[in-house]
Amino acid sequence: MDLSTTVGSVALRNPVMTASGTAGHGDELASYVDLATLGAVVVKSLSADPWPGNPPPRVHETTAGMINSVGLQGPGVAQWLACELPPLLATGADVVVSIWGRTVEDYAAAAEALADAPPEVVAVEVNLSCPNLHHHPDGAPSAGTEMFAQSASAAAAAVRASRACGRPRWAKLTASVTSLVPIAASVREAGAEAVTLINTLPAMSIDPETRRPRLGGGGGGLSGPAIHPVAVRAVFDVHAAIPDLPIVGVGGVATGTDAVELLLAGASAVQVGTSTFADPRAPGAVLAELVAWCEQRGVSAVRELIGGAHGS
Repeated sequence: MDLSTTVGSVALRNPVMTASGTAGHGDELASYVDLATLGAVVVKSLSADPWPGNPPPRVHETTAGMINSVGLQGPGVAQWLACELPPLLATGADVVVSIWGRTVEDYAAAAEALADAPPEVVAVEVNLSCPNLHHHPDGAPSAGTEMFAQSASAAAAAVRASRACGRPRWAKLTASVTSLVPIAASVREAGAEAVTLINTLPAMSIDPETRRPRLGGGGGGLSGPAIHPVAVRAVFDVHAAIPDLPIVGVGGVATGTDAVELLLAGASAVQVGTSTFADPRAPGAVLAELVAWCEQRGVSAVRELIGGAHGS
């Protein structure tokens, strides 16, 4: 069968990718899955400069999922290009690099640092769903927990600032908003070729014995099967409102059927994340199950599934 798909101008050999933050910065999963057989490897989000992340503990298992407070630890773009990317490219994988920042200027710096990346880095996923610093109209900075992705204007500004990367951009958004559609429309207008839906949802776990949060950073992001129905709804709503905007669906993909559900909702590709913590072979297993599902039902091309839940 024909597994090929496209996300904007990016052609993928198949629709199954890793999810940022769950597969490391390089070839960490290469011992468990042939990375060249995936649609792409999406690496953990990078800032222009090294960042240590949050204090431990960083991960807590919860009902039907996981809460993490890793805090975007990373080596910085320059170190990643020099040390982490070459062994990843040696696997034959196509690569999508994720970037983040606390300010618009941070996004610009990370994007500029990626301008000379090799062509195997096929796209940049602009992670707009992390804590950041906003600026009031008078220019005074204010710290807070609001994400760029919770403001249409802030999200658009970060996407515009990332254009120096010189390759297609996908805006990664959150479902923790009143309506995703205006924000998706805003980032598209700012230059994003696609949107990635969704990131983790804000969450917290408290230990009743210590009476303190279980994670070193306090709160964290909920991922895994618990958020899968939220991801399906987000993809469905955005595709219904903006049908020509490509979508990458992510959130609780643990089986081939989960991937099919997101494709039917309107995604052109999917990402496998939290399930790799339980089984690092998960992305390959999801791809194999997706192929088997299609073969059993006479689906000759995976593109036939995209948006199929919306009717004719």
